[in-house]
Amino acid sequence: MTGDILKTLPVRRGHFLLESGYHTDLWFNLDALFVAPMDMMPQVSALADLLRPYSISAACGPLLGGAFLAQAVASHMGVHFYFTEPEPGKTDDDLFAVKYRLPVELRRRITNERVAIVDDMISAGSSVRATASELAAAGASTVVIGTLVLLGNHATEYFADRGVPVVALTRTTFNLWSPSECSLCRTGIPLETP
Repeated sequence: MTGDILKTLPVRRGHFLLESGYHTDLWFNLDALFVAPMDMMPQVSALADLLRPYSISAACGPLLGGAFLAQAVASHMGVHFYFTEPEPGKTDDDLFAVKYRLPVELRRRITNERVAIVDDMISAGSSVRATASELAAAGASTVVIGTLVLLGNHATEYFADRGVPVVALTRTTFNLWSPSECSLCRTGIPLETP
């Protein structure tokens, strides 16, 4: 049941700009994932089971989808819930330029928490990376990353270098290209920002 989540998601093919700055040829629409929260409970429970060995005291997710999943996981596990939100106005075109911030009161409360950063789907991992930076600046420890779907290995490699495991219900390959290496750009396929 949990491994079939990719089959249930609407997907588009094309040329897409991801938040990380990378380009890809697939876009998964996650907007309706939590319309029926009870339908997601098997996946929430399965993800909570993967996170349980890390003795977390909190789950934190980037808005939007990651926060919904993090709140469901926190409720299921009986731990604290936090969220980060994207800082307005990306200032440059570099990879991973986006920043996520904790609201002021949450930033004050998260100090010394052992946090699982939770997101619904992770490819390059820009929102998760930015959330981890924000948690560290606030005095919390990221002990594990959890996701329903892990696309490719970019995020896993990044967090492995920092000693943070990544757990996922489903893993699959995924094409990511930096703008300078994108074959879709070279063939003239228009770039979409979903």
